[in-house]
Amino acid sequence: MSPVSTPASPTRHWLWPILLLLGSITLTIAWLLVALSTGTQAGWMAIFAALEAAWMLRLGTFRPGVARITLTIFTTLLITLVANWGIAAAYVGGPMGLTPWESALRMGPHFAWTLLSLANGLGELIWLGIALLVGWRSAR
Repeated sequence: MSPVSTPASPTRHWLWPILLLLGSITLTIAWLLVALSTGTQAGWMAIFAALEAAWMLRLGTFRPGVARITLTIFTTLLITLVANWGIAAAYVGGPMGLTPWESALRMGPHFAWTLLSLANGLGELIWLGIALLVGWRSAR
């Protein structure tokens, strides 16, 4: 008797954008909460952003290769930018009675750049560099 082979289940290629968006939003909110509770920029959270992006793409069956590495690095940079924008907005808008998302919508890019360049130093840039290397390695 020959063994019965079952057909492989079809791969879901539409799942990776949903997983990546859900994971990115969750990690950005977690980064914002950690930074506001510790009173620092929490640059080390960028490593978790890189790992999360690579993991969500892998779970969503995004094929390995240059595209997955590029998307992981881009997502890591985007999460870092949005989290830092939210941190700056929370610190500026809080004393004025604004919620972080209200303040983030009213804060212009030049003012945000000024605040972020004042708040982020060499340590945060080193953490971001390490995160990009971790993202590159884990997305391969």
